[in-house]
Amino acid sequence: SLNLRRVPARLPASIQLLDLSRNLLQNLTDQERPAFSGVRSLNLHANKIQFIQPGFFQDMSRLEVLDLSENSLDLYAALKTHVGPLASVRHLDLSGNGLFTDMSDYFLSDAPLLTNLSLDGNSITKISRDTFNGSQALTNIDLHNNVIIEIEEGAFESLTGLSELDLSVNSISCITDFNLVQLKTLNLSKNSLTSFQTIDSDLEFELMYLDLRENKILYFPVLPQRNKLIYLDLSRNLLKSVNCSGPLEELENLKASGYLFTDHDKPLCLCTNQRHQDLPRLLYLDLSYNQLKAIPASFFSSMASLESLNISNNCLESFGVDAESPLNSLKTLDISYNNLQNLSFGENALAALEVLHLQGNALGTLDAGIFARLPSIRSLHLQQNLFSICSPLQGPTNDCIRLSSIPTLSYLYLSENSLMSIPPGAFRGSSLLILDLSQNPGVDLGPSSLSGLETSLTHLSLRGNQLQALAVDFTLFRKLKSLDLSVNRLTGVSLWSGESSVESLNLQQNSLVTLPPDTVFALQKTLRTLYVGSNPLSCCGNPYLLTLLQQDRLSVPDIAAATCWYVRDSESVEISVSAVRREHCEAVDRKVLWISVIVVLALGLSLVSVVALKLCHSKTHGFQRGIKA
Repeated sequence: SLNLRRVPARLPASIQLLDLSRNLLQNLTDQERPAFSGVRSLNLHANKIQFIQPGFFQDMSRLEVLDLSENSLDLYAALKTHVGPLASVRHLDLSGNGLFTDMSDYFLSDAPLLTNLSLDGNSITKISRDTFNGSQALTNIDLHNNVIIEIEEGAFESLTGLSELDLSVNSISCITDFNLVQLKTLNLSKNSLTSFQTIDSDLEFELMYLDLRENKILYFPVLPQRNKLIYLDLSRNLLKSVNCSGPLEELENLKASGYLFTDHDKPLCLCTNQRHQDLPRLLYLDLSYNQLKAIPASFFSSMASLESLNISNNCLESFGVDAESPLNSLKTLDISYNNLQNLSFGENALAALEVLHLQGNALGTLDAGIFARLPSIRSLHLQQNLFSICSPLQGPTNDCIRLSSIPTLSYLYLSENSLMSIPPGAFRGSSLLILDLSQNPGVDLGPSSLSGLETSLTHLSLRGNQLQALAVDFTLFRKLKSLDLSVNRLTGVSLWSGESSVESLNLQQNSLVTLPPDTVFALQKTLRTLYVGSNPLSCCGNPYLLTLLQQDRLSVPDIAAATCWYVRDSESVEISVSAVRREHCEAVDRKVLWISVIVVLALGLSLVSVVALKLCHSKTHGFQRGIKA
């Protein structure tokens, strides 16, 4: 920004890209036109333009990209004067100009080569059938963030090359006859849609991406019978069922209340051919944050290509995938934060599943071997449930889940499960990289609980478990890089019999007074990040720890909260660990020295007294023997 009020008079004739954005230009008149004669890309973003000389761009035969966003073109459009031909412009940005309905017509009436148009962030309420008559080559239209309530029939149908249409963040209430066969991407998110219905047609629709999130849709949309959909987002709606229609009485009540809009000459039922629709190419389906209580396995029967399914934050009480309706391509399944009481996976019904989100369901009873039936599983998110872990030697049961002998499993999250114990070898045969056992207060972690993970484990979290002691030798875990022991009650951390491989160690909020020298020596070679705040550390009993904290290669993110205690004038004083000086401990050292001297003298005097008494005793006996003789 140069705060220019006029276009510079002398610009190189060969200039092709001219950026005049963020200046103070108000008018584009014939006086400025020569400066733009050979320009291919002209950026006038964020000026104060409110007047454009009619025909200003007509001689700019090379102009392909024109950015007029964030100006005051509503003032120009109020004059009801056409800007003139945009003969060669292919990309036009009119966003953020305060344009009202039909004002865009004054810029689009003669733009025969225009392919990309942005009208984002204006105040358009209606798209009429004539809006794009002068720009028939459009392939991409952005109408995001307007206040569109109405779209006239035929507004987009004449744009035979249109492939991307963004109508998100508007006030559209229903789509009853979607017929844009050529469209590939449609974004209708954040509107007020109560339904989406495609015309009944045997034509194959090109639509691949359909975004309907954050609306008020009650029933599954009526999609093209022959479709190429690969992405469908229906999250944050009001779906109660995956059927595309509901009981007639319910539909009549919704129509009477004005919530549901349907054409008068059509039957009230929203779909007639089938309850579940064919989606053979669908890769991504998001149904999260709705009101679904059940999803029949048959719903997935046509989704052979589905790779990602999100049904989190609904009201599901049961979920199952069986061999008759397998999801053999599914890689990610999220059914977290429901009310699940039953969960079942048929043998080989989820052969490709790699990531499973089950957190937040309060599940406690499952078939013990359910996860062993997932041959490709890599990541299990089981937080906020009520699971117990089976011992590898335990027989078939529904009281616990078996997490051993799952060779593909690398990431396991078990926080907030009220776990009481981790059996010996609980994870043996599972090559875990990350294990989260945090927020299980009172969990019993024995010396062999983590056995079998010595050659794989890289990250371990035991945060918030109220541990008072830990009997694990982490020297055996040669790949362990991150260890979180924070928010426990540990009074000591003698956890390494030899060298450590840990690079990040969190000891915050424990009851540590000292860190033993052997622990510091074990850590100092590899440790790069250390958290020690909120512990009652001794200033004078941790010389090795204080030396470690001063090393440049070590990062201590909570150094400001890391304090220690020392005695001054018989009172305990708390200071920052970075403020400890030798003089803070000299009085203590002198006191210890005097006590040591006194103890030594006392011992010496005691020894002398004992020797003297023995000598006296022996002389007395000798004297007595002499008299008798």
